[in-house]
Amino acid sequence: MSRPWIAEWHPDDDVFWESTGKRIARRNLVFSIFAEFLGFTVWLLWSVTAVRLSKAGFNFSTSQLFTLVSVPALVGAAVRIPYTFAVARFGGRNWTVVSASLLLIPIAFLVVLVSDPDTPFWLFLVGAGTAGLGGGNFASSMANISYFYPDKRKGVALGFNAAGGNVGVAVVQLIVPLVVGVGALAVVGGSQGAAPDGSGAIYLQNAALIWVPFILTAVACAWFFMDNLRVAVAPPRAQAVVLRRSQTWVMSWLYVGTFGSFIGYSAGLPLMVKTQFPQVGLSIAFLGPLIGSISRPAGGWLADRLGGARITFATFVAMSAAAGGVGFFLSNKNESWAFNGFLSSFVVLFLLAGIGNGSTFRMIPVIFRALHLAEVTGQGPDAEKAAVAKAKRETAAVLGFTSAIGAFGGWLIPQGYGLSTAITGQPQSALIGFVAFYASCLGLTWWFYLRRRESPGRVPSFASAGV
Repeated sequence: MSRPWIAEWHPDDDVFWESTGKRIARRNLVFSIFAEFLGFTVWLLWSVTAVRLSKAGFNFSTSQLFTLVSVPALVGAAVRIPYTFAVARFGGRNWTVVSASLLLIPIAFLVVLVSDPDTPFWLFLVGAGTAGLGGGNFASSMANISYFYPDKRKGVALGFNAAGGNVGVAVVQLIVPLVVGVGALAVVGGSQGAAPDGSGAIYLQNAALIWVPFILTAVACAWFFMDNLRVAVAPPRAQAVVLRRSQTWVMSWLYVGTFGSFIGYSAGLPLMVKTQFPQVGLSIAFLGPLIGSISRPAGGWLADRLGGARITFATFVAMSAAAGGVGFFLSNKNESWAFNGFLSSFVVLFLLAGIGNGSTFRMIPVIFRALHLAEVTGQGPDAEKAAVAKAKRETAAVLGFTSAIGAFGGWLIPQGYGLSTAITGQPQSALIGFVAFYASCLGLTWWFYLRRRESPGRVPSFASAGV
């Protein structure tokens, strides 16, 4: 049966948290992670399917394939905005049921599209676009979970929530290569026939079919075990106010650098390996996303203890060096040692992107709490209590909106590879552009959050506030 709405929710009250809140929050976190995990697997499904289309008889150019793997990220970034608002409109549990159910649409599209080698490319773009629905799950999940946890535990909680979803990228890139050769699963469309190289039949529809029972389970679990919070309810107009705050846009820019890197490198890595190191198998492509996923909670944990801005700044310094390393090894790709260096540099990039994801998302609650408390300085405890409640609502909206903007990195990075390759024949120029972008993130982090300055009027000094 349907679970009721929870009317009273006070996670920052230690007594309430220990007696009631912790248990409910953890239950919702677990099932939120499960649904979000499946959202990421569907979102990145084309990143690992596209590299096998030629083997199944589809004749698409390298540029077309890079476009195909980037389209889900573009759509996913766009739908994250309404997905964020949906939590405050319909309730976190209710929207999880709906958003998990919607994952069946891109699954059905993929099964149908790969069953006929004469399917036109434009229809593949449409089908790949629907996979963007999986990307929306992250925004609604993060907005929802942010309400369940007290401010002092948000960094770790949001880190685990995001990591559990992000690991879906690694799992899909590990599992799909294993199941596309198993004919027993291919109940729709039959075999794609013998591969042109004579290596045997390939069943691309399995890449989608394998997830159906898990999606149905996630829908049922959300329906029976998750909760809606009354405190999370807010009209879209009340949430849209965050778009007028400069900090929303600054943090969105930084999140392009962290999460945008994670999802963009994840989407582009299989094709990058195939085109630059064709002698190497694709089975290692999952390694980077896996490391980036499990390092995200560490970023939240470090940020809770050392400050999110400090961790974010250090992350961008190191990411610039790692991206430069990728470019160096690509320039020497014909050397016997080049691939090991290339892979090691990418693993470091994913590790840092995961840490940066955790630290940037920890910064947002602290920033908006400081903003709202500064606005009511000297007005008494009642005004401060109202300011904290308002900050929580805006934090949830900013988490979702920032995740939407950050997801555009999943479009920009593969497109950067494709454009650089089309113009110069190599992807290195794109990496130079990425390093320049990280430099801009460094400057913004220092200027807004690490620079010590006086706090005039109602504008807080974020460095003094411990951001």
